[in-house]
This record gives sequence, C-alpha cells and structure tokens, in this order.
Amino acid sequence: MKILSLKKISSIIILMFLVLMITVMHSCKPSQLVAAKTGAQLWAENCQRCHNTPSPSTFSPEQWETVGLHMQTRALITEDERKKIVDFLKQ
Repeated sequence: MKILSLKKISSIIILMFLVLMITVMHSCKPSQLVAAKTGAQLWAENCQRCHNTPSPSTFSPEQWETVGLHMQTRALITEDERKKIVDFLKQ
C-alpha cells in the first residue's frame, strides 16, 4: 500500500513540475507586440533609457556589431532585438 502512495506522490510531483516548466517556457516567449517592433523603435526604447544615443554614423557597421553585442547584455535585450537594432544602425 505504501508503494502505491509513493507512486502517486511521485506522479503528482512530476506533473506539477511539467506544468511549472510549460508555464515558465510560455512566459519567456516575447509578446507579438514586442516582436513586431522595428529596429528604430527598439533603438529608441532601449538605448535612450540609459544614455543619449549616438548618431548611426558615429560607428562603422563592424563597430555597431561589437557595440550591439556589448549592449545586449547590458540592456537585457534578446538576440532578435539586438539584430534589429544593429541592422537599423548599419543602414
């Protein structure tokens, strides 16, 4: 009888863990509203909140790639957001 109870408890714990993982994974997806933003919008929202943004002509395309990688970790933006911002700045 005890083995059956342990199996039920184990099953419940595993099920709760799976539900929690699905909930966390779903909440990590960027919203469609954020995903639809352009590089210019993301640049204005994410870069100007901390400092005056430099002109896009301030750096070369290669330098913008480096700046983008550095700022991705500082500004906590996604890789997709970084790519959009850097593509905008390189235009």
